[in-house]
Amino acid sequence: MESVDNPLLEIQFRIPFDRIRAEQVEAAVDQLLAEARQRQKELAESTGQRTFENTLLALESMTEQLDYALGVTRHLESVATYPEFREAFNRIQPKASLFYTEIVLDPGLWQILREYADTPEARALSGTRARFLKKTMDGFRRQGAELDDAGKERLKLIDVELAQITTRFSEHVLDATNAFELVITDEARLSGLPESALDAARESAKARGLDGWRFTLQAPSYNAVLTYLADSVTRELLYRAFMTRATSGDLDNGPLIERIVELRKEKATVLRFDNFADLVLEDRMAHDGEKALTFLRELLTKTEGFFALENQNLQEYRRDLEGPGSPEPQPWDIAYYAEKLRSSLYDFDEEALRPYYPLPQVVSGMFELVERLYGIRVKEESGVPVWDPEVRYYSITDAEGTRLGCFYADWYPRENKRAGAWMDGFLTGHPEPDGSFRPHLGLICGNLTPPLAGKPALLTHREVETVFHEFGHLLHHCLSRVEIRSLAGTSVAWDFVELPSQIMENWCWERPSLDLFARDYRTGNSIPEDLFQKMKRARTFRAANVQMRQIGFGTVDLLLHLSYDPKRDGPVLAWARDQIQPFAPAPLMPDYGMIAGFTHLFASPVGYAAGYYSYKWAEVLDADAFTRFLEAGVFSSEVGREFRDKILSKGDSEDPADLFRSFMGRDPDAGALLRRSGLIQ
Repeated sequence: MESVDNPLLEIQFRIPFDRIRAEQVEAAVDQLLAEARQRQKELAESTGQRTFENTLLALESMTEQLDYALGVTRHLESVATYPEFREAFNRIQPKASLFYTEIVLDPGLWQILREYADTPEARALSGTRARFLKKTMDGFRRQGAELDDAGKERLKLIDVELAQITTRFSEHVLDATNAFELVITDEARLSGLPESALDAARESAKARGLDGWRFTLQAPSYNAVLTYLADSVTRELLYRAFMTRATSGDLDNGPLIERIVELRKEKATVLRFDNFADLVLEDRMAHDGEKALTFLRELLTKTEGFFALENQNLQEYRRDLEGPGSPEPQPWDIAYYAEKLRSSLYDFDEEALRPYYPLPQVVSGMFELVERLYGIRVKEESGVPVWDPEVRYYSITDAEGTRLGCFYADWYPRENKRAGAWMDGFLTGHPEPDGSFRPHLGLICGNLTPPLAGKPALLTHREVETVFHEFGHLLHHCLSRVEIRSLAGTSVAWDFVELPSQIMENWCWERPSLDLFARDYRTGNSIPEDLFQKMKRARTFRAANVQMRQIGFGTVDLLLHLSYDPKRDGPVLAWARDQIQPFAPAPLMPDYGMIAGFTHLFASPVGYAAGYYSYKWAEVLDADAFTRFLEAGVFSSEVGREFRDKILSKGDSEDPADLFRSFMGRDPDAGALLRRSGLIQ
């Protein structure tokens, strides 16, 4: 009866989000922790002949119920938080972190793993099972199984503190973002803003009982101001507010970052690695921090000439507009003048695309695309409990009608929801005794332009790419056919995980696929050919700046985890500003503090820390892999089936480099990315 009273105590495919309350969280996690500890104790003390089932599979299933409850709780904290829920989440974090750290430090578990590894059965394993054994053994070693007692105790304390302060970092970013608003009542100050941005700002003010137009630091509002608003004073105001989020007062993340980096460095030292980057990257495609840094520096060499030329052209354009005495550009000027230059060069205004991108149509067209490519069907279902009325629920089936997975989609910003876009998994399916495969359950979230003034949600092209990107991650999860849960779906090396997501963005640039969904919501007409050609020509506009921005973020991330020393290098925010400056098109302000809001790096104990380079690494893979679709046709079901079978279904059951070679027949060609970006002379 207890599980009925507390829905977090029972794994349910249709999660009862309507019944989960803050007061249930700690009680459920405490009970599930106790049960998992008991299973851990029994497994560690078990005797008799060791087998794959009673050793590795027993270890694999030991935390399944706890994983589920924590995953649901973590998700709700991200999308529907409130003070009592946040408090409950903060109370369970250190307990859960300590437990997971203790698993790999348990000498009894390490002993039975070594005993099993020495058996004839273990030596005869092949394929996924052999990889699972190797990765499990390597993971235990890398995470401290062979440390002495003092080292293990220190590691536990480090992991608990990391869990606590990275959670606090994330909370500070959300609170600092929500603390800012700018209400403008003089319409003359809004010159340049497109109708979509004006409507959104008016609706935002009205929702607060205010007159005028309300602007925030949430992406749709902030990006519109920086890109289109003629008033440089207001652009500067929002830019400064955004780039100094969580850098002062009670929400100051600067000291937290320094402590996080210090703890990560100490963790690497305890585990006998030279630095945290090497610890994190040992089992990824790059393998160590210096190799990842070399990859970024090689990209930098191929990009910086184009970068300088783009910035020179932008300043010359501004002088043409405003006269030879026009000032050097400030950071809050770049997007504004770049948009004007793009419009001048290509007669292209991205706002002209919005009417062709109503979200429901984009989503349905995307579903039709993957049906053609992968032979699957995606259908909305109703009557499923959700955490917000705007959330939608879908099922994915194969051609025979077998359910492969289901997922939730939550697309719009709210003040109780963190920023950005992401995918996550609630449940990972696995083979059943009858030969069937239990379906997967996942979610995709974004912060897209919401419906306004009686119109559907009309997206920018970049927002359309975001929808496709996150759905690519979702397909990687839901089309997985790996028997081992921890090797399934998106549980792959983080410099490979972005391949299935980033490759989906390519279909947002091809005429045949655009015609599936890009239709004017008023007339049903597809994008006119002249507008499509303008869009294609403008695709590589300032591509070097886009690439330099990513190289800069990846570089500062790696240097933070390879070599940053506060005693030598000073406060982290100022140091990071200096590292990012060479990659920026304008001088950064002295109090620039972007990394204080960089949740990719600091909102969890690991996350993308020492791994932000992965976006560019995987971009090389996706640009190259998409050439097969271009050669065979963007709707090629033959190539699509291969990609599904050789990449999407495989998870981490094989080495990612081998999976890529299996699909392409060769190693990656880095030139594909440079050619797509127009960065080859």
